[in-house]
Amino acid sequence: MSVRFRSGSIARLGRGAGLIVFAACVILSGGCERQSDVKVLTLAHNLDTGHTVHKAMLLMGERLEAYSDGQLAIAIYPGGQLGSERENLELLQIGSLAMTKVSASPLEGFVPELKVFNLPYIFANREHHLRVLDSPIGKGLLESLQVARLYGLGYYDAGSRSFYTSDRPVNSPEDLRGMKIRVMKSQTAVRMVTELGGSPTPISLGEIYTALQQGVVDGAENNAPSFYRLRHYEAARYYSLDEHTFVPDVLIMSKRIWDDLTANEQEWLSQAVDDSVKYQRELWLAETDASLAAVADAGVTISYPDKEPFRAAVQAMKGGFEGTRTGEILRAIEEME
Repeated sequence: MSVRFRSGSIARLGRGAGLIVFAACVILSGGCERQSDVKVLTLAHNLDTGHTVHKAMLLMGERLEAYSDGQLAIAIYPGGQLGSERENLELLQIGSLAMTKVSASPLEGFVPELKVFNLPYIFANREHHLRVLDSPIGKGLLESLQVARLYGLGYYDAGSRSFYTSDRPVNSPEDLRGMKIRVMKSQTAVRMVTELGGSPTPISLGEIYTALQQGVVDGAENNAPSFYRLRHYEAARYYSLDEHTFVPDVLIMSKRIWDDLTANEQEWLSQAVDDSVKYQRELWLAETDASLAAVADAGVTISYPDKEPFRAAVQAMKGGFEGTRTGEILRAIEEME
């Protein structure tokens, strides 16, 4: 069971002290608290309360209470109140936290096959991406997390990452030659930009705006809502929707706590998760469309380059997976296109 801190109480304690207090409490009591006749599942994530995922989690809590006739509830701690993504995953593994949301990217450290989500140009478009997530392929990848004492519940939409640049659009790999492109600190991202002819430059998210303004980098890459929300469009006037990667957010539960639920409780939670995922994807699509419209109104040139030359340029990145389970998954994804 877990202690339900009031909103902001960890911030008042100080992050370090708050996490120590929380960890001590949850390790002793677990990630599921029974209050009278209500079983409360603790959920932590690192997003702000305005994010589509948080809004969808609120809906999940409402639906869970309705489906369970008040027997199950969810206590949500946003904004990193209970630790980083990595810390939350570790708490899940020992059963001291019930649920969390993480990007699929770091999960390849637990299940190597999840690397497929980090590889560029494997999805033709959003529809193809979501179709794969909801297929036996996506469900099988969720199930594979159980070897790490994690239980995959579902996929939230985190959109596609595309290039945005200061001086000229990126309509072909040749346009990237000589460009310094900010990338995440990821070997896959670094290799992708290198294979495309650019110069990968890993810097922190908070430094991108100034780096674009001062010419430290010529461009960066992210999804449309982030491009707009972070105001990077003020310094990068070209947004090229090459959609090189679709990396979903994954809603994960502690395998230990999932196994402790009754069959009815598991069914109620699964229904609430399905409702939450559907709602979040609708919210994300609307926010993406609104963000693209907003940056276009602000004078950004949006282009839709042919993806085939980009896909051909990074083909070697898939070669190392021949004869592996990851290679089988890649072929299955391509066959669904």
